[in-house]
Amino acid sequence: MSVGLLSIIDKPVAFLSVSNRIKAKDFYTGKLGLKVLYEDEFALVLSLGVTSLRISEVKAFQPQPFTVLGWEVSDILSSARKLKSLGIDAKQYDMLDQDEWGIWCSLSTSIKILWFEDPDGNVLSLSGTAG
Repeated sequence: MSVGLLSIIDKPVAFLSVSNRIKAKDFYTGKLGLKVLYEDEFALVLSLGVTSLRISEVKAFQPQPFTVLGWEVSDILSSARKLKSLGIDAKQYDMLDQDEWGIWCSLSTSIKILWFEDPDGNVLSLSGTAG
């Protein structure tokens, strides 16, 4: 018999704050291709496939200096090229050895990661092993 919270929940929901919901909607639906599940006076809710992303507009928004949302991809180089074609630049970090596409390879796991930002400066990432 299952016990604890996991015994009664169905799936997680991701949350993200922004300063301008209109710009966020354009970025997440127009550039990244996420589908709108619904929108009301409180939030824009998008499909992440297996779960949903609830984007809320807040008055005093300050982006965090770390990754707040990421996706696993099967081919990170193709994904980097697609982001570039959409006008989305990879985020460069001085302390990391990133390639010309902004992709960094973890020496301990061989996972490749690319970071980029939404219009509010929220740090997003793509990660994968191929490419």
